[in-house]
Amino acid sequence: MDAASLTMPLLRRLPPETAHDLTIRLLACGLAPRSRAGDDPILATRLWGLDFPNPVGLAAGFDKNAQAYRAILGLGFGLTEIGTVTPRPQAGNPKPRLFRLSEDAAVVNRMGFNNDGIEAVLPRLQGARSGILGINIGKNKDSTDAVEDYVKGAAAFAPLADYLVVNVSSPNTPGLRDLQRREPFLELARAVRAARDAACAAAGKAPPPLLLKVAPDLDESQIEDVAEVAMTAPAEGLIISNTTIARPAGLRSLYRAEAGGLSGAPLFEASTDVLRRIARLTNGQMPLIGVGGISSGAQAYAKIRAGASLVQLYSALVYHGPGLLGRIKHDLAERLRADGFSSVAEAVGTDRDRV
Repeated sequence: MDAASLTMPLLRRLPPETAHDLTIRLLACGLAPRSRAGDDPILATRLWGLDFPNPVGLAAGFDKNAQAYRAILGLGFGLTEIGTVTPRPQAGNPKPRLFRLSEDAAVVNRMGFNNDGIEAVLPRLQGARSGILGINIGKNKDSTDAVEDYVKGAAAFAPLADYLVVNVSSPNTPGLRDLQRREPFLELARAVRAARDAACAAAGKAPPPLLLKVAPDLDESQIEDVAEVAMTAPAEGLIISNTTIARPAGLRSLYRAEAGGLSGAPLFEASTDVLRRIARLTNGQMPLIGVGGISSGAQAYAKIRAGASLVQLYSALVYHGPGLLGRIKHDLAERLRADGFSSVAEAVGTDRDRV
């Protein structure tokens, strides 16, 4: 048994946030199993001029402060994403603020963008690394100028990011999701893009792709606005989706009524539906990252066929541990071959027109 298999039962006995913090420390200290096997060549994909060894990534929210991203990439993820990082440090919401819904294979969080801030995170990103790193930026809770906060994040991190993510979809920062309305969304995307371009020009580097991360709780007109803004701004991609404020029928856990964003298994269908609808509206011209409820190769494959070029997971690791990644990649490769595809890219969006 490896160290991860031995520690999982212990971590599950700890309060969720304590277990998370301990996991980050263990990873940062190098106490993580490294992936020794190379990825199946069928999983390799190229997007935005970047070569991903496989399309399965770790979503933002796990390594908020860039303490363990090198170790995470060593586990065999095709990409990982730090953040959300805000300009100034903030403690987040009062504890407890993270809950396991074990009966539902789900998690509720109301963390509130707890992070160390730009100045503390920047030095951790210096130096060489192996693998693809996204940087996710947000606004401080008490900020009076949301656009300026995102501009600061873009200016600081764009020269260091393989891709840059604007998070306007967390349900745990008051008023944040209002930025997904068409006009504020367009203004924000244009301002961040300009800041990104200026920072990278000054650093003598090519600008990273700009991605917008949106919520699953969008009505039809909001979905249309998101698709239009992404194509108009323009952004280079969308991440679909963040956590949901909805509580689907059938949740069994006592924590189902806790305030915050729900992630994990109950989010799969809703997030995949929004993904498919946006893929249709953008006619497959906008690269999408599919997130929400993935815990198997079949679900990763469903996201890809719905329109995702890449996928991310997080909550499922709480219940299945890091060994889940290898199982997902193996199953995904088998499914691609069984359906006659020679690459991930060939399968992207093949089900997007399915009603």
